[in-house]
Amino acid sequence: MSAREQLVNVRTAKYMEAQIIKGRLESEGIPVLLSYESAGLVYGLTIDGLGEVKIMVPKHLAEEAKEILEISKESKNKF
Repeated sequence: MSAREQLVNVRTAKYMEAQIIKGRLESEGIPVLLSYESAGLVYGLTIDGLGEVKIMVPKHLAEEAKEILEISKESKNKF
């Protein structure tokens, strides 16, 4: 992922869920950057956006990432 590449948020999740989503997208070849407020992570707070993690991907891969996450969500609901 180059420094000039524009990133977009494809989902917001709690820290552990964001790590799982990151691994899922990276296994499909989509680079991921997790963006979060460090105070929420350090203190374990989940109020007013603290503790939320933005899952950021390159803009040109955003639709593909959303489709992958939707398919994963549908598969999860079947079991």
